[in-house]
Amino acid sequence: MDLPDAIEHCLSKPAAEEATPFGPDVLVYKVGGKAFALTQPDKFPARMNLKCDPERAVELRDEYRSILPGYHMNKRHWNTVMLDGSLPSALVRELIDHSYQLIISSLPKAKRAELRL
Repeated sequence: MDLPDAIEHCLSKPAAEEATPFGPDVLVYKVGGKAFALTQPDKFPARMNLKCDPERAVELRDEYRSILPGYHMNKRHWNTVMLDGSLPSALVRELIDHSYQLIISSLPKAKRAELRL
């Protein structure tokens, strides 16, 4: 999966939005005001930071060389996923979905209702 496909998948999630709170060089994908994915589109190879369950994050890093501790993030809860073609597209989509779901589940019930999630 390449970066445009990953971005498209992020934006396909219900109530997802793209923001640039850190300036134009960092694209942040949010739901309910909370980030679930970040990328710097000018970096090569392309990469995306995704939230992840801490135990699963370690397992993924052990299994895949293209999944690293989250760059400039809390390394316990975030992974950097290299979008260099070495990971199956289905896995990248699954990791984006997992990150999105972690954020959705952390939102207050009223916020989820407001967003109709």
